[in-house]
Amino acid sequence: MKRIVLIVFTLFVGFGCQQKKKYHDEIKNGIVPIQLDSLQGILEFRSKLNEGFRNPETSPLPDRHRNDFEGLNFFEPDLSYVVKAKFELTPEALPFLMPTTTDRRSEEVVFGIAHFKLNGVSHQLEIYQNKELMLKEEYRDYLFLPFTDKTNGEETYTGGRYLDLSIPKGDSIIIDFNKAYNPYCVYNKKYSCPIVPSVNALDTKILAGVKDFKVGKK
Repeated sequence: MKRIVLIVFTLFVGFGCQQKKKYHDEIKNGIVPIQLDSLQGILEFRSKLNEGFRNPETSPLPDRHRNDFEGLNFFEPDLSYVVKAKFELTPEALPFLMPTTTDRRSEEVVFGIAHFKLNGVSHQLEIYQNKELMLKEEYRDYLFLPFTDKTNGEETYTGGRYLDLSIPKGDSIIIDFNKAYNPYCVYNKKYSCPIVPSVNALDTKILAGVKDFKVGKK
């Protein structure tokens, strides 16, 4: 997982900017490979995320919380929240300044729009590319997907969650909501986090990914 929030979207304010659709593949020997691959990826994502929170060099948690940190609270893995979306490129989109939780503005461009069905309803989400990051070799294919949904303020953080994606090779893109994570400002108010645009509000519950953070609870 590219830890963009660790590096750019949620950097300390003082340092300036930055920071069940199930797959119906042919079953061979009783195994659906894409489901197994997806589950393994979800577990690896969780492990790496928790590892980053334990590491004092990368953790957003203040020491008083990090010292007692046992792990983030996740929904159970659910492959119905892994969707294959039609990816519509938006080459004519102009850069804009995305508001953040501080006075900082993050310069983004709508790279494309994902169209998909989830929980029996059609949805679409804008997917962004950061104008500064795209100039860095290691983040040239990085895409940013912030979203809100009907779990916000209850099971999940009020302000919504983020997903890290890569530029796809074709006209579709896989969105795995099991890898949705919280902005760093959830854990520490010293971070500056992009505010989810209103166009990316999903009118459904995304019961997948990281839950809201409660001190002392896993």
